Amino acid sequence: MRLESDPVSSSPQQKSGATSDPKSGTDENFIVERIYKAVMEQRLAPNTKLSEARLCETFGVGRMRVRRALLLLSSQGLIELQSNRGAYVACPDKSEANDVFAARLLIEPPLVRQLAQNAGDIDLTLLTQHIALEDKARAQKQRTEVIRLSGEFHTKLAEATGNKFVFRMMRELVTRTSLIVGLFGSSEKVSCPDDEHSNILEAIRSQNPELAEQLLISHLTHIQAGLNMEARQEPQDDLAAILGDV
Repeated sequence: MRLESDPVSSSPQQKSGATSDPKSGTDENFIVERIYKAVMEQRLAPNTKLSEARLCETFGVGRMRVRRALLLLSSQGLIELQSNRGAYVACPDKSEANDVFAARLLIEPPLVRQLAQNAGDIDLTLLTQHIALEDKARAQKQRTEVIRLSGEFHTKLAEATGNKFVFRMMRELVTRTSLIVGLFGSSEKVSCPDDEHSNILEAIRSQNPELAEQLLISHLTHIQAGLNMEARQEPQDDLAAILGDV
């Protein structure tokens, strides 16, 4: 997609191993992480325009570097690329948020039930270690890291099923949920509440499918209830100050 009105010479590659800009040492992933963190910390409001020119100036890179970063952010659902208008921070509404949680309630409860029924065949060590990382980030009040790790726990549950299609669906749903939580969740209560992941994992480990399913439903309901979809921030203009201070 063409961003703003500048000519595009070639289609940038979307891959994580981006190369660094020879002048500044700044690569796409650095820009992506800065913008991601600013959105999750509610520094960048929904519908904020991410001007290519302003981003180039802020990060000291060329337009192709910025465009690659914007394409990566778009693939994650964090920003929207609007034809002939440019890039904007995504602005999910209440209806979209409800649809995301409804989809997760259709997929995840039977998912954890299946895991609990087959717990003896699953290596739960990585999930246990992951929860320890969540606890550490929460204790250190690292809001962005807690949101990221909380979502990752759910994708790891999906991955544990061995079904690559379920994993792909969950990864997309979790990305959208993280955006919704980052934009509309309380600054004091971040993403998944304390102990709920631990309790779900324990129910799986104990091979109690009914309890695992019940806890998962309660967990998602708890997260959705903590959102304030009416709280809308005004789009910001000073990108250099916002992104330079992340």
